Amino acid sequence: MTLPYRFLLVAIPVLLLALLVVWLPRLQAPADPLVEQASEAVEAPPLTPAQAALDRAISRIGGTFDGHVGIAVRDLAARRTLHFNGLEQFPQQSVSKLWVALTALDEVDAGRLDLGEMVRIRSGDLTVFHQPIRDIVRRDGSFSADYAELVERAITQSDNTANDRILRRVGGAAAVQDFLDTHGLSSIRFGTDERSKQSAIAGLEWRQDYAQGPAFFEARDEVSPAVRRSAFEAYLADPLDGAPPVAVVGALAKLHRGELLSPGSTSLLLGTLARTRSGPQRLKAGAPEDWTVRHKTGTGQFYDGEQSGYNDIGLITSPAGRTYAVAVMIARTREPTPVQMEMMQEVVRAVVRYDEALPAVAPDAG
Repeated sequence: MTLPYRFLLVAIPVLLLALLVVWLPRLQAPADPLVEQASEAVEAPPLTPAQAALDRAISRIGGTFDGHVGIAVRDLAARRTLHFNGLEQFPQQSVSKLWVALTALDEVDAGRLDLGEMVRIRSGDLTVFHQPIRDIVRRDGSFSADYAELVERAITQSDNTANDRILRRVGGAAAVQDFLDTHGLSSIRFGTDERSKQSAIAGLEWRQDYAQGPAFFEARDEVSPAVRRSAFEAYLADPLDGAPPVAVVGALAKLHRGELLSPGSTSLLLGTLARTRSGPQRLKAGAPEDWTVRHKTGTGQFYDGEQSGYNDIGLITSPAGRTYAVAVMIARTREPTPVQMEMMQEVVRAVVRYDEALPAVAPDAG
């Protein structure tokens, strides 16, 4: 046998093996919403008149807002996502509590966590910013609850202490990111707990005494303007809890389809999202009274009159049963809060107009 043939007999199997090593994990890995979006953009049929009108509305709303905003809307029945800046990374802030709740319920489904398990929260467990549990701990010295109540408080009240205690129980930030990666949501970054995240944005190193009274705000005020600006800009440039709106609505669609949790856990989480009390004037205020809104808000810090991260994401369902995943994520703006809320409401009103333009057919379960 000549030398070239011998070379081919050796080289071809080696080449095939190398291709398998490179491509097999990709073939087996769950699809990421950004990859799905790219595929849809290439393969999808032209927009329908109703979709084109919604696309124009989203672009107009996003393009005329004085700030950096990302908007994504997914029609779950049509399996079509429309967006404005929807592929960019936006800071999530407390939107990330949804991923903690998902990870906890996944632990429940796997038999590693019982929502009836009791936990006692003391002063050393307190975090920063919005945490209604802190008032109870101050009054009584501690607070006892099961994990079912902590999930309820973390989602419906956006309680930072409840969220961080659940996060510790499920294995920390790495466990949440592993859940996201495993379920094809790797373009969503979880980041870290509230103490570390909020301290870093302010240019501080966390100290537990910051959880008491105004201590965090006083320490933040002592940080030099140069350090504050550097930390603030670094967070916005590459948010450690960043997520593209397109990926967020993709995750919400998977939740709604029952692809992330068991039927029981899916129902529990969707019901909890429907009871959210934070942000009543964001997405929820744009929906008619006979629509169902299941959502999670996120609110970031201010520096020098500018806010970083003002969000609301959720599933909105028409009386006919058609469901849309919506994400409105503001990275930075100087607009007052009422203007930000009005912009979010206008996105929902555009979705309502889109729904009203659709033929009266039975909704798709997807």
